[in-house]
Amino acid sequence: MHKVVVEKPYAFVPPYPGIGWPAFMQRFARARLRRKFGLVSVTCRGLEHLERSRRAGHGILLAPNHCRPADPFVVFELARQAGVVPYTMASAHLFAHSKVQAWLLERSGVFSVYREGVDRQAVGAAIDILTEAKRPLVIFPEGVITRANERLSALMDGTAFIARSAAKRRAAASPPGAVVVHPVALRYTFRGDVADALEPALRALEARLGWAPQHGLALPERVVKVGAGLLGLKEVEQLGAVQSGTIEERVERLIDHLLVPLEREWAGGKREPTVVGRVKRLRAAVLPAMVAGEVSDAERERRWAQLEAMYLAQQLWCYPPGYVRSRPTRERLLETVERFEEDLNDECRIYRPMSVTVRVGEAIHVPPQRDRTAAEDPVMAAIEAQLEAMIAAMSEPGPAPGAEARPTGM
Repeated sequence: MHKVVVEKPYAFVPPYPGIGWPAFMQRFARARLRRKFGLVSVTCRGLEHLERSRRAGHGILLAPNHCRPADPFVVFELARQAGVVPYTMASAHLFAHSKVQAWLLERSGVFSVYREGVDRQAVGAAIDILTEAKRPLVIFPEGVITRANERLSALMDGTAFIARSAAKRRAAASPPGAVVVHPVALRYTFRGDVADALEPALRALEARLGWAPQHGLALPERVVKVGAGLLGLKEVEQLGAVQSGTIEERVERLIDHLLVPLEREWAGGKREPTVVGRVKRLRAAVLPAMVAGEVSDAERERRWAQLEAMYLAQQLWCYPPGYVRSRPTRERLLETVERFEEDLNDECRIYRPMSVTVRVGEAIHVPPQRDRTAAEDPVMAAIEAQLEAMIAAMSEPGPAPGAEARPTGM
């Protein structure tokens, strides 16, 4: 389990006030992308949209999709090419890994947000940044790394709340000002031979399942079979036996098996509409007494087991239904195997060469008040629509080599 939850008191890390260090750190983004993530090129488009908003003096919020761990460094490179130095809101657990990492994050313009509760300091800092309109603010509205570049997951409404709160302040200022959101679409492309690249990982995963290498299968079928095998192992562990039904039905059943009992205990049986929301609510209920040291060793162990169950549920949710089956491209196959590796080992191999195209969308002007007659938040709906349209427009057509056979799951 990745250390996304920290059992110690949270201390807010505020935005670093200077611009020298963040601008200096931006220079190393490209090198880090090449070395750590295998990215050999970053192509930025739509910078003119950002430049128009900057020249107009708007408070600017950049809202990228969040499909890979490289995303923040890609956004740093985008900012460098655009000539801006943004602030970035990031999960507090990233600052807890080491003092060196915390120092580097802070000097890069990153400030913390506590996802396991209501972090008024982080929200207030974000609103202040947009109100002052001196530097852009970056928020990843999906909230988690999805490893699904071609599908957007549910966006967090907090993004619009922050933007609207700042828009209200700017509208009341003299002279009045505006706040805009620029959706930012990140589209990664693998430039190598995906079958050769994935062969070592698939062999290792198959060996872990006790299988011989499945060389007789087309690559999509092989990936799907490994996924079904890994799911079956979790079903045996959690439910006692491999379950019947489609992979999608089995994943949903396992997620509910993990979360519903916890929701009965900690949330009075209530559940949020998304798995990320369900997990966030449960963590917010389970953690405070642990952090305060108010539980026994046995109870702490029990709660950690519950947190691990929440983590597993969220990881299962990150496999979109039919993602490989519907369109087995190089990138979808690669993303799925990467997630297999991460879920088993907490890390995955570096796959080279990768490239990324970044497209800055047109400005979405944020009104000071929400239209309460709308079924969904108009700002979030506009962000989602732009992101989905840009990602779809940048997706490359055609299946991966070996995809001509029909896969039967996932």
